[in-house]
Amino acid sequence: MDLKQIAKDTAKTLISYLTYQAMRTVLAQLSETDPPRALWLQQFSARQNLQEGEAYLRALLAERPDLAYRIMTVREHIAAEVLDYLPEMAKTGIQQANMEHRRSHLERLTSAPGSLPVTHPEAGSPLQNPTPETE
Repeated sequence: MDLKQIAKDTAKTLISYLTYQAMRTVLAQLSETDPPRALWLQQFSARQNLQEGEAYLRALLAERPDLAYRIMTVREHIAAEVLDYLPEMAKTGIQQANMEHRRSHLERLTSAPGSLPVTHPEAGSPLQNPTPETE
C-alpha cells in the first residue's frame, strides 16, 4: 500500500471536486446577475469533463479567462473554508459508516432462517423471558 500515492490521488480528486463546487457557485451567481454568461458557462461545462478539474480550467482559460479566474478564486476560498475541518469529518464519517455497515451485516447474520424468535404456544407472541414455567 503506497500511502503517498493514495494521498496524491485523494488530493487530486478533492481539488477536482472543489473546482466543480466553485463552478456551481459561479454559475448560481451568474444566473442572478448575468443570465447569458450563465448559459454559456453551463453549456461549456456540459461539454467539458469536470472530473478532471485542472483540464477543465485549462480549457476554460483558453475560451473565457475571466470565468476561469473567477472559478479559481472561488475554489481557493472554498478550500480555505473547508479544508481545516475535512480530516476530522472524513475520519468520523468513515468510522460511523463502517459501524453502520458492521451493525447491518451482524443483523443480517443473526436473523438467518432457523433463528426465529421463540413463541409461546398459547399466546402466539415471542417470549420476553424464555424460562420454563411451572404450573
